[in-house]
Amino acid sequence: MSGWLTLRDRQALRDRIVLGEEVADALAGGRPIVALESTLITHGLPYPDNLEVATGAESAVRKSGAVAATVAIHNGELLFGLGGDQLEELATAAAGTIAKASRSTLAAALSTSGWAGTTVSATMMAARAVGVQVFATGGIGGVHRGSLGGPTPSFDISSDVEELARTPVVVVCAGPKAILDVRATIEYLETRGVPVLTIGSGEIPGFFTRSSGVASPATVPDVRAAARLARMHLDLGLDAGMLVCVPLPEADALAPEKARDAINRALDDAEIHGVSGSATTPWLLARVAELTGGDSIRANKTLIVNNARGAGELAVALATDR
Repeated sequence: MSGWLTLRDRQALRDRIVLGEEVADALAGGRPIVALESTLITHGLPYPDNLEVATGAESAVRKSGAVAATVAIHNGELLFGLGGDQLEELATAAAGTIAKASRSTLAAALSTSGWAGTTVSATMMAARAVGVQVFATGGIGGVHRGSLGGPTPSFDISSDVEELARTPVVVVCAGPKAILDVRATIEYLETRGVPVLTIGSGEIPGFFTRSSGVASPATVPDVRAAARLARMHLDLGLDAGMLVCVPLPEADALAPEKARDAINRALDDAEIHGVSGSATTPWLLARVAELTGGDSIRANKTLIVNNARGAGELAVALATDR
């Protein structure tokens, strides 16, 4: 068997994780924890909005009674629970200097020096490795518009949905990003065996808006009911995550027609400029922000903090209902 690694020789992901002090204490004491991704800081919002929303999300988790654990990679280690100085270092880094770590790029990110922000998939993997069951983000990736149809289908589907199909972590979000094909994303999640539910609404949230026009596969009245379903799902050992959608507050939501017009124009502009691949989502979100006069950024910041609050409440309910 020369040249082959035995199972003992392989370095598990858990061995690369360094826990923050507060997270380590919470794990030891059985306290609820919410994982938070870091690409919202490194690639999602400009400074100082990124730092404001990162600290706001952590504060919302703590106020709910749970422990916040923002995740990122630094110098070959997966840090689970960043400190304030580390959040600021990520937020103020020059554009283009920080990598983005997903399942497909995790090995590369851990093999190099410097920082890498963790996406939905990488953060879910880290959460599972340390036994954290709840993760909050803004909106998940999914099926891009036109990916599965049209004259030249690209099959452009985010790794987020595949991670949900294989990693048993409860993901709290405001639905798929509105620039995506929301209906196809929900259908694809169903095909992959991922339960999707929305709190307090019969429709999937539209990210910037409270509704998308797409029926939610399941609806629950409150966080406590969502926690009961999540507990049952996790206890069944089905090896898939669960998506819990939370509409943002009405006062902070964009009017549906305003969001729709901006997104459609941004999509047209992206085609004109030849934007494609991994650059598409950040480019579209930045263009939508321009077209809405910054209103989409304000909605984005609000929904991230709102999701973190909901995730904290859900994590506490999960711990209480054991």
